[in-house]
Amino acid sequence: MTGRPPGDHHLAELRRHLATHRPRDVREERSLRRTLALLDWLADPLSETADSTHVTGSAIVLDAGGRVLLHRHKRLGIWLQPGGHVDPGESVAQAAVRETREETGLAARHPDGGPLVAHVDVHQGPRGHVHLDVRYLLHADGDAVLEPEPGESPHVGWFDLDAVRHVGDASLVSAAEAALGITIGAVR
Repeated sequence: MTGRPPGDHHLAELRRHLATHRPRDVREERSLRRTLALLDWLADPLSETADSTHVTGSAIVLDAGGRVLLHRHKRLGIWLQPGGHVDPGESVAQAAVRETREETGLAARHPDGGPLVAHVDVHQGPRGHVHLDVRYLLHADGDAVLEPEPGESPHVGWFDLDAVRHVGDASLVSAAEAALGITIGAVR
């Protein structure tokens, strides 16, 4: 037993966020459907210890110039968006903000209207885990000093979309394009 009641308000919040999300391609549509189905099936989908399949919270962080914040993952050695497991007592949206702070040193924030899902991706994680990765749009100051916490990768930086396309996999590129599309749409 992991301590989350079946009617957990953080799980209900996640369902609300996913209910209004529109996937941008077939892969993301499959990921969203699988995530929604597993939220109903798993006993505690927000806990990394309850099952090897669980939700993770990530952030597609943009600065005012439309650059995307990435870090070179310390174990995987690839450039990724900040993100990770949901801690007990926090929501997936809160996990995205916390992970961004830990992995980059930035105090990122959700859009003024509240948390907004930019992308959903289901993928293999380390140690045989399957991550139901919910990627929230966050904003941060692109001029702020990047100072990851001790033990995190020191390789952190801002990337324009062309650079994201060069260093990222298809899922990361799709997520960055989605976040930029949301931001551009909000400006119009």
